[in-house]
Amino acid sequence: MPAPLNRLKQRLARGEVLHGIWLGLADPYAAEIAATADFDWLLIDGEHAPNDLRSLSAQVAVLAGKAPAPVLRLPDDDPARIKQALDIGVQSLLIPMVDSAEQAARALRATRYAPQGIRGVGAGLARASGWGAVPDYVATANDQICLIVQVESVAGLAALNDILAVPGLDGVFIGPADLAADMGHAGQSTHPEVRAAVTDALRRIRAAGRAAGMLSTDPGFVAECVAAGANFVGVGIDVTTLAQGLRDLARHWRG
Repeated sequence: MPAPLNRLKQRLARGEVLHGIWLGLADPYAAEIAATADFDWLLIDGEHAPNDLRSLSAQVAVLAGKAPAPVLRLPDDDPARIKQALDIGVQSLLIPMVDSAEQAARALRATRYAPQGIRGVGAGLARASGWGAVPDYVATANDQICLIVQVESVAGLAALNDILAVPGLDGVFIGPADLAADMGHAGQSTHPEVRAAVTDALRRIRAAGRAAGMLSTDPGFVAECVAAGANFVGVGIDVTTLAQGLRDLARHWRG
């Protein structure tokens, strides 16, 4: 029995436009609620949300078998974190702050078992293999891992062509918030210069045959990015959706 088929990886490779949201509440109950919405994917944020390995694992568990595909964003490209993330059963990773092809290649190797990479073999202890119930997991897992790296700096944009040339990389996500800050427009992720840089990068990513990712809560900017080729499309964040909904409700009743 082989590793489970990663349908998100498959659909992105076909060029489908897939919509999802960020999960930042760091809670499995909230993740389970989000899974009732008709999104293609849900990204569990381990970079800025208050998650640890156990809370990440709990959220991956409640999303198993649900329609939206789970994606996990780690805090960094540490191979030990990558190994643990894959072992808890997630097959799709977003790695932030990637500035070079060398960094992207190292992250990719961390997701692969030898001889293609350096992922440690401990599948019998892991949810990823069904705790040993998937006997061919180690032999087949590499092909089902989806790795998207996040470019969110001027240096990363300058290295984009080299990053896109890394064999086996599934996609590149452009992070507009950090990019805006690095470009001198902190807090202005839809500044005209930032928008132009993001859409240009998305076009280049898709032209290279990779999935192109972005996140924005501005519908106009989302539409602009999709027109430029974005197909891993983040359209919201559970934290801000909850906060805004509660504030709007309070304003309504307080008059």
